[in-house]
Amino acid sequence: RVMRIALAADHAGFRLKAAVARAVAEAGHEVLDLGTWSEEPVDYPPICARCARTVVLGEADVGIVIGGSGQGEALAANKVRGARAALCHDEYTARFARRHNDANLLSLGARIVAEELALDIVAVFLTTGFDGGRHATRLAQISAIEDEEASRP
Repeated sequence: RVMRIALAADHAGFRLKAAVARAVAEAGHEVLDLGTWSEEPVDYPPICARCARTVVLGEADVGIVIGGSGQGEALAANKVRGARAALCHDEYTARFARRHNDANLLSLGARIVAEELALDIVAVFLTTGFDGGRHATRLAQISAIEDEEASRP
């Protein structure tokens, strides 16, 4: 199935974002490139939040955020209500982020994973479905926590 994939990166993830964009486009998916568009230093939080919002609002099916380690990018994306960004360094974590957590964003560290592995991780993330069942109950619990936190003064 053709998906709309939102991509976002900071300067450290810029080159890997370009490789991911090429690979997903070659696989027949639509790419929404949300920046950055160079290796000039930028702050990643607003870029990653925009990517997460794009997914949560239904303007993209999934999002991929990329930075040096991917850690800050996942943290920033996960501040958006409804975002479930998973930092993945291998195919196993990508597979189970989708199967058990229904992750809707993938976070990659361009200084952690080589391009070939990153593309394999992306492929697994995009082709793995959510198992549902007991995992859906847990996701509902996560959403309830999110709702509680959103209503705090």
